[in-house]
Amino acid sequence: MRRRDFVSLFLSSAVGAVCANLSIKGLFAMDKEIEDKVKNWVWLPAKLGKSEKEWEELFEEWRDAGIKAILPNTFNGGSANYASKYLPIRSHFLEKILPIAKNAGLEVHAWIFSMPCNIKEIYQNHPEWYAVNRNGEPSFDKPAYVNYYRFLCPNRDGAKKHLQTIVSELAEIPDLNGIHLDYIRYPDVILPVNLQPKYKIVQDREYPEYDYCYCEECRAQYKKISGIDPLDLDEPDKEKSWLQFRYDSITSVVNDLLIPIAHKKKKIITAAVFPNWKQVRQEWRKWNLDAVFPMLYHRFYDEDIQWIGQQAKKGINSLFSEASLYSGVYVSSLTPDQMSQILQISLNNGAKGIALFNAFNMKDAHWEALKKGCQGF
Repeated sequence: MRRRDFVSLFLSSAVGAVCANLSIKGLFAMDKEIEDKVKNWVWLPAKLGKSEKEWEELFEEWRDAGIKAILPNTFNGGSANYASKYLPIRSHFLEKILPIAKNAGLEVHAWIFSMPCNIKEIYQNHPEWYAVNRNGEPSFDKPAYVNYYRFLCPNRDGAKKHLQTIVSELAEIPDLNGIHLDYIRYPDVILPVNLQPKYKIVQDREYPEYDYCYCEECRAQYKKISGIDPLDLDEPDKEKSWLQFRYDSITSVVNDLLIPIAHKKKKIITAAVFPNWKQVRQEWRKWNLDAVFPMLYHRFYDEDIQWIGQQAKKGINSLFSEASLYSGVYVSSLTPDQMSQILQISLNNGAKGIALFNAFNMKDAHWEALKKGCQGF
């Protein structure tokens, strides 16, 4: 057997052992709404200027339109919107809206940016926590695409402790229903086709400036397994064992570190994920989550709305666990008439509902179309 075949087999077997756990749904009793036929969610940016009365009115309107759960932004990678003892605090947004949402009959799941860390004290004092691209450039110093793409390395102990601390704090909040992981991945090595012109780039292959992580820790861990330094590979994008190593690195953070924390406190844990998972090293089909939200932003991929249903079905069929799947949709790419169509397309292909990005891009006509689409369920 060739060495690279042996390495690929070894890594695949290791992942299989991790994923051969009991179904997550049997671990604890979920809220009644989880078992409903249709459950729609909405991502909620932290709007700080609204009064309690305004939030009461909005939440009632959203509930009546078919929303059952909200995903308020609780950590944006730089500061917290809750009473954290660990992170710098921007606001107490979560504490403000949590009782109002619960009174309106909505579930609340804390939406956090996972791998990006734009806290100045951290990247100044712990630069070794950050992912490094194939050119040797750390993400805190030269982030890919946009300034906030300062991604942590999933194999650094300090970075892992950082994530565990955030999830642990949120899991202690009694009325919070769950924790929602976003950006739980590497930077995009290849962007969706319709986003590339925005950054004036053409990505016809994996270029080194977008290819992570080649830090000393990742290289040492991979070499210990394979006997190969990934920097010595002529074509890293074609070495299956090196690709799998990075898929597994993120999978381990999710399955071994974060899920146990949430489930110990009886919290649901979910994640926003990519349909083109290989381009962000995010093998979410192997994650033992309660639900996944593939971001099926069809125009990013130059597709029509039928593609959303196709990808939902593909995602469901790929799952190793019994996680529910909700179609993440990009509201700004949708006409009101398409809103109810997308809900039906998603349901017809096995999704449990849709997740809207984001609440404040929804116009009155969108809400009305969603409400009509939910009638009968």
